Amino acid sequence: MEFNEKLRELRNAKIPIITQKDLANALGITQRKVSFMETGTTEPSLSDLMALCKYFNVSADYLLGLPKNMNYPE
Repeated sequence: MEFNEKLRELRNAKIPIITQKDLANALGITQRKVSFMETGTTEPSLSDLMALCKYFNVSADYLLGLPKNMNYPE
């Protein structure tokens, strides 16, 4: 699943469901930016990514679709 799909899924999974405008207000960004991130038109900035992780209580790895067990070259 891509970042934009995960973002939309997380927003819609909140109970009660929050609007793009609600999320934008909570993060201090515009509704348009949330919309663009959800459609894949734009990627989040690092500060946006950090705010999203804190808001939804998820890791950046999850939002970015990175595997749980990554083997890094030494």
